[in-house]
Amino acid sequence: MLRNAAVALCFTTATLVSSAGWTANPGQAAPDFTLTSTDGKPARLSDHKGKWVVLEWLNPGCPYVQKHYDSRNMQGLQKEFGGKEIVWLAVNSTKPSHYDYMKPAALQGWMKDKGGMPRATLMDEDGKVGRAYDARTTPHMYIVNPEGKFVYVGAIDDRRSANPGDVKTSKNFVRTALNEALAGKAVTTASTSPYGCTVKY
Repeated sequence: MLRNAAVALCFTTATLVSSAGWTANPGQAAPDFTLTSTDGKPARLSDHKGKWVVLEWLNPGCPYVQKHYDSRNMQGLQKEFGGKEIVWLAVNSTKPSHYDYMKPAALQGWMKDKGGMPRATLMDEDGKVGRAYDARTTPHMYIVNPEGKFVYVGAIDDRRSANPGDVKTSKNFVRTALNEALAGKAVTTASTSPYGCTVKY
């Protein structure tokens, strides 16, 4: 059994602000937030106190995101670790005026068509949460432990390409970090430089 709500909550409740001058690092508290999911329901990070949480920054128009969904790499991670009581949240910070923007119903349909299995897909249309997390690329991955602190921040893997064929030979940083953390071990690689498309703030 994973640790539950009995674990002390350490999510920061500070007001979300611009990421200027701040970078998310392992050991720091993850900023709390409230966003609306594509099915119209409110979602708060602090709702999942005492649980492991994975945050995935998403933009379906990005070739790097397409790489991990077309190869079913992202869905595989969602299924593998969602089954271990880990909360997986996908966040889209694309602004409405950008051509990559998808309305909630369209994004929900895209995720369903791809067979994605996040707990929720969240709309961050004003970009406040993305900036608070210093989310720079899609994808950009974060793992938050039951104490509300980052244990991994960065790229999904070490093959910095948009080629789905590269997934098979990549080192998946997210899978490795989760397996180590869930086994009670220190995360060997806790921070990497993310790669992908820029977040369309």
